[in-house]
Amino acid sequence: MKKVNVIIERGKDGSYSAYMDEHNLNYDLLGDGETVDLAISDFMNSYDEMKQYYKESGKEFNEVDFNIKYDLSSFLQHYSDVLTLAGLSRLTGVNRGQLSHYVTGHRRPSSKTVDKIDKKLHEFAHELSNLRFI
Repeated sequence: MKKVNVIIERGKDGSYSAYMDEHNLNYDLLGDGETVDLAISDFMNSYDEMKQYYKESGKEFNEVDFNIKYDLSSFLQHYSDVLTLAGLSRLTGVNRGQLSHYVTGHRRPSSKTVDKIDKKLHEFAHELSNLRFI
């Protein structure tokens, strides 16, 4: 089954969008909501509606798996109740003030900074996935 990226972005009004990036399908989908979860839910509802439309029309529907990707601002905002800026700063080495600007959308991180944060978060996730309690 084909994998399609779904990008999560936060708008200037604070709402979120979920949309497909480049793909070779004969349909396109969009979801939006006041939270990331609502945007993803709306997106998946659009997917189900599109699938139903194709079925009712007797057309072949190309089912796909989705790979959710966040812009940094959306990720930081969505997980702000779990990951503090102070903790993220210690983990990534990125200044807390800079992270705050990314959360609020006042500044956009460079691709180098995004890569650095991505790498450190994945290393941390790998460490956690191997963790076992006794």
